[in-house]
Amino acid sequence: MPTQMSLKSKTITGLFWSFTDLMANHGIQFGVQIILARLLLPEHFGIIGMILVLISVSNAIVDSGFSQALIRDQHTTQEDYSTVFYFNFFISLVLYALLFSTANLISVFFEEPQLTKIIRVLSLIFIINSLAIIQKAMLVKRVDFKTLTKISVISVVLSGSITILLAMSGFGVWSLVFNMIALQSIQTGLFWYFNKWMPSLTFKIQSFKRFFSFGYKLLLSGLIDTFFYYSYFVIIGKMYSSNQLGYYSNAVKIKDLASFAIVSTVQRVTYPVLSSIQQEEERLKYGFKSVIKTSAFINFPLMVGLAAIAKPLFIVLFGIKWIHSVIYFQLLCFAGMLNPIHSINLNVLQVKGRSDLILLLEIIKKSLLAILIVCSLLFGFGIIGLIWTTVIHSFISFLINSYYSAREIDYSSMEQIKDLLPSFLISFIMGIAVFQVGRIVDENHLLQLIGQITLGVAIYITISKILKVKELNTLYLIVLPIVNRIKDFKGPR
Repeated sequence: MPTQMSLKSKTITGLFWSFTDLMANHGIQFGVQIILARLLLPEHFGIIGMILVLISVSNAIVDSGFSQALIRDQHTTQEDYSTVFYFNFFISLVLYALLFSTANLISVFFEEPQLTKIIRVLSLIFIINSLAIIQKAMLVKRVDFKTLTKISVISVVLSGSITILLAMSGFGVWSLVFNMIALQSIQTGLFWYFNKWMPSLTFKIQSFKRFFSFGYKLLLSGLIDTFFYYSYFVIIGKMYSSNQLGYYSNAVKIKDLASFAIVSTVQRVTYPVLSSIQQEEERLKYGFKSVIKTSAFINFPLMVGLAAIAKPLFIVLFGIKWIHSVIYFQLLCFAGMLNPIHSINLNVLQVKGRSDLILLLEIIKKSLLAILIVCSLLFGFGIIGLIWTTVIHSFISFLINSYYSAREIDYSSMEQIKDLLPSFLISFIMGIAVFQVGRIVDENHLLQLIGQITLGVAIYITISKILKVKELNTLYLIVLPIVNRIKDFKGPR
């Protein structure tokens, strides 16, 4: 059984490399996105947005929830890994054949002739991804985020460079297609290079049944979540122009680079660590509570702050042609505030082996979202009304997720709200002040942006110190080892 110190060491090391991954990987992606937004047109991003639902749903099917099942399992054998590997690969071939044959029908549905060829090329991602699922799961299970960070950074730099060259050469939407293909291909190659594992020539039915009994519920819940997440792309792509979808798609991309970066960093570190203490109720609750509060302390001001500086941010980084993305981005930031909290609550259910409950919750939450979407469309609220449904749904989802996770670790919704409230209130005080200053200083957008960011950081830290918010010290204790390790890497001058 892991000791307290070994768990702490694993967590700190994992957080260090996840933080490095966050700063490098997402920073590079953000830089690539800025360059592409200036080189390409909104309609190019819109065309890709039309089929993201197909790509994402298919990737979820290829994984089939087996990754989480493998990570959670404490006694995985070579036969287990091999069985899952062959199943994933087989499913990827089936899905590729299915989308290849239906590409023309999808193109007709969206009234976009280019989609036929794009779908047939982009669907190769399923096969490429299937070859890396086991390798990645093994690294995550070992909490080897140093290797994961290396793979992530190298692949993003290489694929991003290729994409920018293609965009500059006039490849248009195809530069985005080859970006996705190149990213996944390089990642897969590096996974095999760094993780020396080979499948055996065996397929064990007992292994398949054991992992599938846990994984299929995660698969179904993941499919439901992915379908509804990307249903907005389908609705906007079908009912509005590719330009409008491009504005929405870019707003989602930038919001996700910030919000999902926090989610994935916390989730991928805490899930294997918490899984190792799943039978120790007190330690599990303490760890869960600490992660909830720290995640909110980081993500709340990030999302509120981004919403407050959205206009100068988009003008400075992407140019005036993307100004229509601003209102979409602001609403998406408010919807993304609770994303880490959702993931952490569901993490507890995964750790406890309640994949059946995760599936039930997805059905309940997405049924409510479907009602909100239908109402928005019936009353003609337009794209703005459609995006508002994500904000409303996010806060309702928190109440549902926290209620059911509380039944597993005795940490009620009201306790969570009390723990989240300080960060929530400080963030909105900061956000209002930053937004108002931006309205006063709006002649020089770069100066406006720098001033708003500086003011926002100063206000948030100052109020947190005055109110003695413990998470400020917690964040300091997390960041300090990271800073020290960075100094060690630089070495003496």
